[in-house]
Amino acid sequence: MAIRIALAGNPNCGKTTMFNALTGARQYVGNWPGVTVEKKEGVYRADKEVTITDLPGVYSLSPFSPEEIVTRDYLLDGRPDAVISLVDATNLERNLYLTSQVLDLGLPVVVAVNMMDLVAKNGDKIDLDKLAKKLGCPVVPVSALKGHGLDDLMKRVTEVAARKQAAAPAVRFTNDTEQAIRKVQDVLGARVSAETARWYAIKLLEGEERTVELLGLPAADAQVVDGVRAAYENVIGDDAESAITTERYDMVGDVVSDCYKRSLKGMSTSEKADRIITSRILGLPIFVAVMYLVYYIAIGTVGTNATDWVNDNLFDSGWLITGTERFDEDAAAHKEAAGKIEAYLAAAEETGIDTEGVADAIAAEEPTAEDEASVERFIGDAREAKLMADYEATDEETNETTVTPVGAADFERALEVDEPNPADYGLFMPSVPQVVEGWLDAIGAADWVKGLVLDGVVSGVGAVLGFLPQMAVLFLELAILEGCGYMARIAFLMDRIFRRFGLSGKSFIPILVASGCGVPAVMATKTIEDERDRRMTIMTSTMIPCSAKTPIIALIFGSIASGDIKTAQWVTPLFYFLGVVAIIVAAMMLRKTKWFAGEATPFVMELPAYHVPSVRNVLMSVWDRCKAFVIKAGTVIFLSAIVVWFLLGFGVVDGSFGLIDTEMEGYIDHSLMAMLGNAVGWVFIPLGFGGWEATVTSITGLVAKENVVSTVGIITALGADAGEGNPGLWSAFAALFNGSVPAMVAFCAFNLLCAPCFAAIGAIRNQMASAKWFWLAIGFMTAYAWVVGFILYQVMMAVQGEPNVIGLPLALVALGLMLFQMLRPMPAYDAAKNLAEKK
Repeated sequence: MAIRIALAGNPNCGKTTMFNALTGARQYVGNWPGVTVEKKEGVYRADKEVTITDLPGVYSLSPFSPEEIVTRDYLLDGRPDAVISLVDATNLERNLYLTSQVLDLGLPVVVAVNMMDLVAKNGDKIDLDKLAKKLGCPVVPVSALKGHGLDDLMKRVTEVAARKQAAAPAVRFTNDTEQAIRKVQDVLGARVSAETARWYAIKLLEGEERTVELLGLPAADAQVVDGVRAAYENVIGDDAESAITTERYDMVGDVVSDCYKRSLKGMSTSEKADRIITSRILGLPIFVAVMYLVYYIAIGTVGTNATDWVNDNLFDSGWLITGTERFDEDAAAHKEAAGKIEAYLAAAEETGIDTEGVADAIAAEEPTAEDEASVERFIGDAREAKLMADYEATDEETNETTVTPVGAADFERALEVDEPNPADYGLFMPSVPQVVEGWLDAIGAADWVKGLVLDGVVSGVGAVLGFLPQMAVLFLELAILEGCGYMARIAFLMDRIFRRFGLSGKSFIPILVASGCGVPAVMATKTIEDERDRRMTIMTSTMIPCSAKTPIIALIFGSIASGDIKTAQWVTPLFYFLGVVAIIVAAMMLRKTKWFAGEATPFVMELPAYHVPSVRNVLMSVWDRCKAFVIKAGTVIFLSAIVVWFLLGFGVVDGSFGLIDTEMEGYIDHSLMAMLGNAVGWVFIPLGFGGWEATVTSITGLVAKENVVSTVGIITALGADAGEGNPGLWSAFAALFNGSVPAMVAFCAFNLLCAPCFAAIGAIRNQMASAKWFWLAIGFMTAYAWVVGFILYQVMMAVQGEPNVIGLPLALVALGLMLFQMLRPMPAYDAAKNLAEKK
């Protein structure tokens, strides 16, 4: 017989660890309908007929958060066959508050007391038999981390489920409260089942709006309930909801005092550690050190190295397994030869020797007779002029620079050095594009098919998997910190700072992670329980400059400063500072809207005891997050890469539409992307860059922000390989803006603050789990970036002495409206009603 088991408990009580131990790999992760709250279901590893649902971690069943609504509705309406109420033995009083509410639902319940080993370690004792009598249900000691007691737990759960044995708690409220509850039950009559009558009666007595609307009592009955409530409040001298809450805590406190015997050892190890780790003086420095280490490992070393390997080998040039030493020597010789050729051609151009066509002739894969003749003419001219050049090489290990003279004979010898083919040196594994290209060549695929598959499909998949190693390392570190209990401390430390700006303390981790990559930053918002705070964090965290945006900053810096160090000292930090300020301003503005109105969610959390995290739990957490990224975000990247390929690869040439020859000079001018740039370029005229070229770079930057630099290289005919440190690219980029510094600053501000890359956009779509909120988020970020860029451009132009008589007043009005939105009074907000409407 199929049995449905619900697993309920407070956050950080070990619920996820227990769920993973009970189900292993036989679990499914998704979202509850209508909300972004994660839904986990799994099959019990010892009995495939038993399905376990891991409910969100909550402190109560009051409908004030999406998690509480989901948990409450599933238990009340879904009516599982049994409930495992998992409680943390080290925080028994706090955890039993939720259990006491679950017992009122009239369901078969088994209380699992977790972390009993820590209780024993502290010298404390819990009388489980007495606890079971008071709660009216079986109580089983377990250790979810070590797997102790789980088989006995499931045996007791299946027994009570088979007997449909509802819990019968022996503890009750005071006589006044119990009498009022019975009177409301009499009014309800047969409108609800006997099992849920007590639950509904308590909620009606409290005057809970959600229950009142759900039951829709006739006016006469509603007046009777109101009368009972008024009489009860008159007797106790307090409102009904507060009184019942207080009595519930008192009731739970009495149970704990009877069953829990504490030792006189003093503070536990965790409490002693928290005096240092969460202190006002040392807490933040320790946190900075921990997160710097996390960032350094994931973004600076292991994660980046793994990502670079995937990008450079798996999706680029392949990798050589054997014979690497000889290949490295020949590759170094070819690099030196290429450097000498480049230095010699540069020296020839400076002295007036004709170099037209020589570089292309040398680079030709199959040189023609004309190419060979061109090279011979150049060598003859160079010999006659006795041309000499200096080749500078820097040793990567010692950082020492050596200068080698290069003459015509050295130039000729350098031409004879061929680029080594790694496949000729040993066991070589070709990259995915190489394998696919070979397969397409073998079947004689058309050029447009090759372009679609290689530049669209394979490129899109590579964009997904290229992020994955870095994300996996970061997710692993965060899972370890979460598992050991430190993540809860981080949120506690940052809450008092972030609440001043309308953000939750838990928003800090996604914002910090976003400085490395926006994708894991958006994924990290899963740790924020409140839906409003999670959505606000998603809409603001990617405004911080990530590693992919640094090439844009470097390009702007080079174009503005032209290598001037003094200018660099303010240009580069300016954009990082801009990101931080933009997040604060956006958060303060959003908090004053009806969707986000109200204070940040009160930070209520029992700090769990420090412990070694479960390896299974950590690995499954990393697996779930990585799988979600590949499936959800990967779909968006995949489709978007194909669209961008089509826009760049197709266009109108000589009056006919078709695939454009990318070898043709200025081919991008004829592409659909150029047409699109011309069509929407007018939007950016108020920001100082209305030309299609700058517009196109912003569009391709949506695929990956690094594309901004490569697109500039393509547009300026310097090539996609021209890096952000290329002085020629600096000049060409500045020319697109007619040398206007305000326009370049506005361009950079827009690209840093607007909708992030497709990978992050895919993650946003996944986390929002709502098309409406997804488009609102993208629209807000883009509009916000436009307004910031507009204000910067118009104000900087005025400072330069070139104010726009229309643009400047409008920019000042926009700035005034932003300040008004930040500082205006908070709109009225009904938390319970708003969340009920969202549900």
